[in-house]
Amino acid sequence: MTETLTAMTQSVDDLPVLLTSMARLGLAELVDEHFRRHGNWQGLSPGQVLVGWLACILSEGDHRLNQVQDWAAGRLDVLRSALAVETRALDFSDDRLASGLDLLRDDAAWGTFEAALNQRTLRVYDLAAQRVRLDTTSAGGYWAVTEDGLFQFGHSKDQRPDLAQVKVMLAPLDPLGLPLVTQVVSGEKADDPLYIPAIDQVRRGVGQRGLLYVGDCKLMALAPRGHLAAGDDYYLAPLASTHLPQAAVDAYLAPVWANQQALTPIYRLHPSEGPVKIAEGFECTEALTTTLANGRPVTWTERRLVVRSLQQAAATTAALHKRLAQAEAALQALNTPKQGRKPCADVPALCQAAEAIVKRYDVAGLLTVTCRERVKERQVRKYGSRPAETRIERTLQVDVARDAAAIAAAERRLGWRVYGTNQLAAALTLEQAVLAYRDEYLVERGFGRLKGRSLSLIPMYLADDGRATGLIRWLTVGLRVLTLLEGVVRRRLQELGTPLAGLYAGNPTRATARPTAESLLRAFKGLALSVVTLAGQTYRHVTPLSEVQHKRLALLDYPVTIYTELAANSGNPP
Repeated sequence: MTETLTAMTQSVDDLPVLLTSMARLGLAELVDEHFRRHGNWQGLSPGQVLVGWLACILSEGDHRLNQVQDWAAGRLDVLRSALAVETRALDFSDDRLASGLDLLRDDAAWGTFEAALNQRTLRVYDLAAQRVRLDTTSAGGYWAVTEDGLFQFGHSKDQRPDLAQVKVMLAPLDPLGLPLVTQVVSGEKADDPLYIPAIDQVRRGVGQRGLLYVGDCKLMALAPRGHLAAGDDYYLAPLASTHLPQAAVDAYLAPVWANQQALTPIYRLHPSEGPVKIAEGFECTEALTTTLANGRPVTWTERRLVVRSLQQAAATTAALHKRLAQAEAALQALNTPKQGRKPCADVPALCQAAEAIVKRYDVAGLLTVTCRERVKERQVRKYGSRPAETRIERTLQVDVARDAAAIAAAERRLGWRVYGTNQLAAALTLEQAVLAYRDEYLVERGFGRLKGRSLSLIPMYLADDGRATGLIRWLTVGLRVLTLLEGVVRRRLQELGTPLAGLYAGNPTRATARPTAESLLRAFKGLALSVVTLAGQTYRHVTPLSEVQHKRLALLDYPVTIYTELAANSGNPP
């Protein structure tokens, strides 16, 4: 009697970790609660479909809709175990995923969903909301530009003005970089009008005032500052030259140059060197008044933090002297004829060429440049029938010299920057303000994940405006998942006081107290579920977890059963 044996292997990898993380946030339930599904929707709920798809995106780094059904077909038992419901590969067809994106395009529903998700996240993970960052990025692609469409030409933050783009505003929570608010607007929109709506969305989602909003100089337009001050919130950002001209900065610095203003040193703790002085500065105050959009006047006191970055001052001083040397060499070269270069015809033409060089190297006012015609007599001796004579030769000459006083004045301005904040010094000292702003990389890191390998926004394979909006919104939910995974492990390692080893290929003993979410998830790659059927009995086996994988689950506070239960209901061997 011949017995048929069938065997199948399914990739497990990091899916149980990802799906458990999303279940802890209640993502599927929140989606189903706030987005209204079509009456003919069958099978998995929209929330379950979108959660399964997000797990695919985070695990594979690919958001293409047409890849998900085949991916799910090879992991059905894993998805069934996590979603606790019968699952078919057809539930993840590209049509079904597109319908899910159609739900996420609804602005009103997204607003209530995002607020509910914020409140649940802060509660479940016991996060204290104190500081929020605001910034924008753009994502370009080869999209067709249509009138009033989402994809438009605009100022590209990726240095690709030739590509149509979409703009994204994020409001991440410090220190995790957890996005609280996502705005998706057309690519030609300016950043300035996005700040007040983003602030209002944070206020609704967090339900708390007294937060410090940190941003770039565009946050320092008078309208956002007044809006924050009137709403009992705080801001911290640098003042651009449009807000504070160089003459005003010079007025702040005049007492420093006259040795009448003491400077407070600012230190940052270096892991190996201890406290390292990174800046110095002082502060003063200014009274500000503006009128809000509703016509209400508001007045507040702004602290002006005048800070000199030592590293920036050294770098810009070196760059200045390099430009001066390059400009001098280029100006002197005008005095030497060169093959292939047309000489200047007269003094005005020579002056024009010299001015172009000064402008190119941005050294106007730092060099004294004189253009003149030089006349020289040359004696020519008699030769044959040619008599001796005196010839007059006219040549053009550029003389260049450094203006030492102007260069010294330029050098003493380098490295200085003025920040503005309305938070009291008792809650935000000068040193704390500088260190807080220097953590701006947190939001940039989120943008890097959003557009890079982790979430793969670029390139985007959708052309429909609404679905593209829905995709970007859903990818920022994935950014939340990665941020929380990373934050939980780092906080736990800090509590234990021990770093985590086994993250670096080729160097298993190297340890870190700040692992990335990507490196944590990578440790689970290669785990698989084997399903063997013989004589009516089904046997399941999951790749045993290593000690390193056990430790990562413990740091996340996830039970080992999210993997071992995949082998449950295995038949007894004969």
